[in-house]
Amino acid sequence: MKERAFDLESRLITFAVRVIRVTESLPKTPTGNHIRSQLLRSGTSPAPNYGEAQSAESRTDFSHKLKIVLKELRETRVWLLMIQQLALLKPVTALDALLHETNELIAIFVASLKTTAKERT
Repeated sequence: MKERAFDLESRLITFAVRVIRVTESLPKTPTGNHIRSQLLRSGTSPAPNYGEAQSAESRTDFSHKLKIVLKELRETRVWLLMIQQLALLKPVTALDALLHETNELIAIFVASLKTTAKERT
């Protein structure tokens, strides 16, 4: 179990690094600056929040922290989709792999929260 937790933590850190690289590639325009700021916050937040979840004080606290991770991943997905629709990065398909990873991480945390909810009942 610890091995899998570490793998997910590592995956979230890699995700954050990829998001940082995207933000650094955005144009220096008012729109680019706004999206950069928001994406930087939401895209780098899941990894440390997941780290906090690993030290949760209770199942309820653990679940709450996982919900924060999920919320931030979903926000990140929306910002990435906006970048794609605005064509702020070329080619427009440049974000496809990162969006795929975002969707996979969302699915993992949705499943984890369902499992956690079952264990509490």
